[in-house]
Amino acid sequence: MSDRPQVNINQSVAILIDGNNIEMSLHHLTDEKNSLADFDTLIPKLLDGRGLSRLMYFREGVSISAKLAERLLNNFHGSVVPCHKSADIPLTIKATQIAPKVDTIIIMSGDSDYVELVRHLKGEGVRVEIAAVEQTTAKILIQEADLFTPIQKEDCYVLKHHQTKNQTKKSRK
Repeated sequence: MSDRPQVNINQSVAILIDGNNIEMSLHHLTDEKNSLADFDTLIPKLLDGRGLSRLMYFREGVSISAKLAERLLNNFHGSVVPCHKSADIPLTIKATQIAPKVDTIIIMSGDSDYVELVRHLKGEGVRVEIAAVEQTTAKILIQEADLFTPIQKEDCYVLKHHQTKNQTKKSRK
């Protein structure tokens, strides 16, 4: 038993994910194009006993995995937000909209474009944390955040695809 007194942490947390940035960073970290974040272990690690208020995965492009969207919805009441171009502006708008409703916003991205957002949110009294792959995260973003959590290899998995037709033909020979 710990000597530390029991503290009930009653913070509400929003997690906003720049999907394209995190996916590219994971590909760099693992040298695998099919690397994905393992949200089932990563989200509880980031929350650290705090309550999840919102989880939104912002993703540029039309190829958004229905399986990912379903998993985020079922496990975390999360949603996938398709973006016309980059996630920067939609994520920034959403962060400023929900800032008055939460204690902490965790931005999953290493993109230096979020530095001004971090400064703004902190000015509004919101705790701002960054979770990203350290090697691909802007140093200024790490410095501006209240907390930086590095995403590591154990926080992701590699999606294994079935053999292609060419591989199947070669293996038959």
